[in-house]
Amino acid sequence: MSIENKIKQQVSENDIVLYMKGTPIFPQCGFSGQACAILKEIGANDFLAVNVLEDPEIRQGIKDFSNWPTIPQLYVKGEFIGGSDIMTEMYECGELKELVETISTNSAN
Repeated sequence: MSIENKIKQQVSENDIVLYMKGTPIFPQCGFSGQACAILKEIGANDFLAVNVLEDPEIRQGIKDFSNWPTIPQLYVKGEFIGGSDIMTEMYECGELKELVETISTNSAN
């Protein structure tokens, strides 16, 4: 399977995917740690975290896939949301929580 197809599969089969450096328990950079903290704060505890440090092909592949140069990267329902700066802005205005809550609501129906 190509890296592009692997990424497509990850973002299509999981409601929330965070490509990050490290893991939610042990983030390897401040921005990845901040992204995990934001997701936890808004109640998004069930998400796929992909550690890009474990796989150089994924690390470069996700940048090519999204056309976004930095990690972390957040995907919700297959859609690229952005990096930690965009996540922070969306969190501060309540948008990210609303987006995540729609997933919970839709899953319950």
